[in-house]
Amino acid sequence: MTIDTTHTSFSNLASVPLMNVSSEEGKKHYDVLRASLKGADDKLNPFPFDLSSYQKIAIDPFTTDVLTPEQVDAIEKNISLCRDVMVFFTSCGNKSGYGGHTGGAFDTVPEVVLFDAFFRACPDQFLPVFYDEAGHRVATQYLMAALDGYISPEFLRFYRKGHAKLPGHPELGLTPGIQFSSGRLGHMWATVNGIAMANPGKRILLLGSDGSQMEGNNAEAARLAVAQKLNVKLVIDDNDITITGHPTQYLPGFDLEQTLQGHGLAVTAVQGEDLVGLYAAVRAAVTTDGPYAVIAKRSMAPGIHGVEGTSHGHDAVAAQYAIPYLQKRGHKEAAEYLELATATKDPHPYQSCGTMNAMRKVVGQTVTDVISGMSTEEKTNVMVIDSDLGGSTNFNLIQKSHPEIYVQSGVMERGNFAAAAGFGMHPQKQGVFSTFAAFLEMLCSEITMARLNRSNIFSHFSHSGVDDMSDNTCHFGLNLFFADNGLNDGYDTKLYFPADCNQAKKLVEATFPLSETNKGLRFVFTTRSKTPMVLKEDGETPFYDDSYTFVPGKDEIIREGSAG
Repeated sequence: MTIDTTHTSFSNLASVPLMNVSSEEGKKHYDVLRASLKGADDKLNPFPFDLSSYQKIAIDPFTTDVLTPEQVDAIEKNISLCRDVMVFFTSCGNKSGYGGHTGGAFDTVPEVVLFDAFFRACPDQFLPVFYDEAGHRVATQYLMAALDGYISPEFLRFYRKGHAKLPGHPELGLTPGIQFSSGRLGHMWATVNGIAMANPGKRILLLGSDGSQMEGNNAEAARLAVAQKLNVKLVIDDNDITITGHPTQYLPGFDLEQTLQGHGLAVTAVQGEDLVGLYAAVRAAVTTDGPYAVIAKRSMAPGIHGVEGTSHGHDAVAAQYAIPYLQKRGHKEAAEYLELATATKDPHPYQSCGTMNAMRKVVGQTVTDVISGMSTEEKTNVMVIDSDLGGSTNFNLIQKSHPEIYVQSGVMERGNFAAAAGFGMHPQKQGVFSTFAAFLEMLCSEITMARLNRSNIFSHFSHSGVDDMSDNTCHFGLNLFFADNGLNDGYDTKLYFPADCNQAKKLVEATFPLSETNKGLRFVFTTRSKTPMVLKEDGETPFYDDSYTFVPGKDEIIREGSAG
C-alpha cells in the first residue's frame, strides 16, 4: 500500500500499524471484524466505490483568482464521490447498531476538497491537516486516511464498531493517518492557536461548526488569535442544526458573523453549496494575513431527501434514507449492501440474569413524573436547563410535559450549569441540569462555586464510564469523583450511581424533591447502555421492588459471600 504523505504533519505517528488488508496484521484485524457479520455480506462487494477516481488536483489560491471550468468539474466530482462514500459507510454504522454522524462531515466536503487542492499546490504555505473542532465529523478524517493509503477502504464499513479502531471521534495514536485528537466541542480552536504559534509562516485550517462556536472557549481563542495575528483560517459550517433543534429558534440573538466580527476577526459569510462563491471566500481567507473566518451557510445534509435541514442528519443517516439516496446516485451495490442484516453486538456484553433497561431513560422519566406531581406554585421553584443533549439524558420529556420551567439552551455546559446554580442559590429553589458524564470535567470550577454559594442543583450525567458504544477516550465518563471536589466540612454534595433501573427510579423519587434534609449538590450518574435488573437470591425477584425505599448513605448487601 503506497502512502500519500500530503497530509502528514509533525504529529503523525508512524508507529501506528496501517489498516491494510494486504498485510498479515491488517488482514487478521479485518478477518475478525468480518467474522462478526456471520457471512451476511459474503456475496456482495464490501466497498462498492472506486477511490482511485478521486482527482488529486493542485490549485494555488495565491495565483488562481477564479477557478477554470476544468477545475470546477474536477472539484465537483470529488465532492460527489466523497459525499456518497460518507453516506455509505456512516449508514453502515447505523445498520450495525453503533450509530455515528453523517451530516456534519457530509456538509464540509466542499471546503475539505478545496483545501486539499491548496495543500497539494502550496505545501510550504500550509500545515496540511484538516483540524476539526467538531470531532464527531470524524468521517472526514477516516475517508482522507483511506484516500491517503493508511486504511484499506474495506475497513470503513466497520465505522464505530468495537475494536475496529474507527471510533466516533479522531484519536491520535489509535487509527493510522490520524493527525490529532478532537471530540469535545469548543476545545480545538485554542489548540490550533498554539499550533499556529509553533508553526510561524504556515496557514492553519480549522473546520468549525455553529454548535462548537457556542462554547465559551472559542471566545477566548478568538481574542488570542486576533491579538497575536495568528494565521488561523476557520471555515465554519453554519447549518442551523444541533441535536435538539435550530439555534436561530432557541438562541435568538446568537449570530456567528456578528460574534466573530466583534472579537476582531475578518469574516465572510457565503452560501456553502455555491462552489464559486465558496472558493472566492476561502481564497480571500488564505491570502489575507491574520485570523479569518468563512461562514458557510447551508442546510444540513443537502440533497439527502428526508434528512436535509433536520436533526436526523446529525446522527448516522438511517438506511431508509441512505438507500434511496445511493440508488438515485447510481450506487446500486452500495444500496444493496445497506439492505443486509449487519447488526452486531459488542464482544464484551454485560453478564446478567435480569431483564435489561436504560437507567438514563428511567431517570428522565422519573424526574418528569415527580415534577408532574407538583403544584403550579411548587413548579415555579424549579428551573431545568438543557445543553443540547436532552434526547440522550431523556430530559426532553420534561420539555414536552413542562415547557414553562424548561430552558432550551445551546452547547454551553459551563454557563448552563452556572445558571442552574444561580437559580438554586435561593434556599427554596433548585436548578436542574443534565449532560454527558465526560463533560463533567469541564465543570469543576463551576461546581466549586456552586458549592461555595450553597446552591441547590440536581444533575443527571448520563453515558458514564467506558460503555459498550464504540466511542473513545474524549467521551468516556471516567472522572465522576471530580464532582465531589470540596472539603469535608463544605456544603453538602451527594454522588449517586444506581445499580439498576428500579433503584434509579426510587433514588430520584427520594433525592429530587427539595427539603431541609435533601438539598445541596446532587449528582446522579447512569450508563448509556441498558443494564440488567438486580435480582434477589432466588434469581427471579427484583431486589429493588415496590417495597424498597432508597436511603442516602445506607449500605445494602446484595449477596453474602463466603469465598474470601
